[in-house]
Amino acid sequence: MSSWNESRDCCTWDGVTCDMLTGHVIGLELSCILFGGSIHPNSSLFQLHHLQTLNLAYNDFYPSSIPNGIGRLTNLRHLNLSDSSFYGKIPTEISYLSNLVSLELSGYGLQLDQRTFETVLQNLTNLEVLSLSPVNISSPIPMNMSSSLRYVDLVDTNLRGVLTESFFLLPNLETLKLSDNHFLKGVFPTLHPSNTLLELSIANTGISSDSLNILNLYGCQFSGSIPDSVGNLTQIRELDFSDNNFTGPIPSTISKLKQLTSLDLSDNIFIGSFPSTIVTLTHLQHLYLSSNSLSGPLPSNASMLQKLNFLDLSNNSLNGTIPSWVFSLPLLYTLWLSHNRFSGLADELKTNPTLEELHLSHNQFSGSFPQSLVNLTNLSNLDISSNTITGDEGINITFHSLKVLQLSSCELKDIPHFLSNVKTLWVLDISNNKIHGQIPNWFSGMSDSLHVPQPMESEEDEDESYFLSGFTWESVVIGYSFGLVVGTAMWSLMFKYRKPKWFVEFFDAIVPHENRRPKKRAQ
Repeated sequence: MSSWNESRDCCTWDGVTCDMLTGHVIGLELSCILFGGSIHPNSSLFQLHHLQTLNLAYNDFYPSSIPNGIGRLTNLRHLNLSDSSFYGKIPTEISYLSNLVSLELSGYGLQLDQRTFETVLQNLTNLEVLSLSPVNISSPIPMNMSSSLRYVDLVDTNLRGVLTESFFLLPNLETLKLSDNHFLKGVFPTLHPSNTLLELSIANTGISSDSLNILNLYGCQFSGSIPDSVGNLTQIRELDFSDNNFTGPIPSTISKLKQLTSLDLSDNIFIGSFPSTIVTLTHLQHLYLSSNSLSGPLPSNASMLQKLNFLDLSNNSLNGTIPSWVFSLPLLYTLWLSHNRFSGLADELKTNPTLEELHLSHNQFSGSFPQSLVNLTNLSNLDISSNTITGDEGINITFHSLKVLQLSSCELKDIPHFLSNVKTLWVLDISNNKIHGQIPNWFSGMSDSLHVPQPMESEEDEDESYFLSGFTWESVVIGYSFGLVVGTAMWSLMFKYRKPKWFVEFFDAIVPHENRRPKKRAQ
């Protein structure tokens, strides 16, 4: 502190900040400079009535106590006396500092009685930062916490009593540290996407997660790895960590969550293979792992997922053959495997009377249409577009319930013959293929059940000349059910370039909502 010379303006001293207009001292940043001894109650320090910042952290004032005179500095906004070896009771006068935005008094040897604790929290309504670890408080947390609080550190302060859920839900709270308060009890709260909490530490407390059934952290912009401690939420039924930036492998401790019925980890950056530990979650009904960076083959057996009815693994880098167990799950009705690198299906699939919707588009299927699909007898919506499928030579398949079939952007040279046995079709998309030659007679006869809509006007003002120019036999056939029977001649009109907007709108209107991938739930 060589600059502290009476012959110089104090505003030039190290650690001193003055108001540029009035010259009043408004800040003292004096941490880590080996101050020692005690501060007299009548010290000139307490005559600095314009002081806004006082930082005496990391000095050595042992064994003196925090002087009562601190209460005279009523313009203080930031007070930091942490780890400066102050001893004894924190004076009630701290509660006079009603303009405080941050209060940091961390350090062993300090005590804060219940009445002073309550008064401090009641009077300091502008407080955003409160750091008192490991001050001995030995009292319950008062109910009247400031709604301005952003950061609260009360680790190892001997708090006791029951912590109400409202404390977790303070509107601006981002960091809450309550660990090592063994007598502090309460129930883990339900956290929603609108909640501001970014960091929560409740290790070694009596706060229980035993009754926590639903944890929804969708869209909270979390990053890093999911901690292994997630496995401690043993009563959780629904877990939604989707639409964040979580990375690394999916933690194996999720296998401890035996009550899970819904797990949503979609839209993150998880890597590694399909987590084999998930197959032990026998109550699971909905599993969403889409839009991550998972790779490798699926496990050879996951037949324990007997209650699964919705599985979404789309938009990953999974590869290999899709194993038969995927289609053997007795309650599965919707399966999304699109946008991966799967090369095909198992040669034999068991008969599955429940699977209604199957999405296999944008994979690496090649050759003939998969014969093994014949056992998926209840399919109503099948999308196998954007694969290298060349045709259905020698294939004998009958779909009794198929309403929507998408085979666009494949390598088809002919209209698949198995369609002659499909009597329930509403929507057929075989656009962007290499179909050529004569229209088969059996296909012309399908006009009684497969219908084409009239083009609708759109915002793009697609005129009649564009509409007609889009049709050629060399690529696409699209049919729809619109309650309008169109003659055989209509089937010679085929889209070559793109689906006009009226087509998209029409498809959106007729495909039942239950046959679409659910949008993100708002909770």
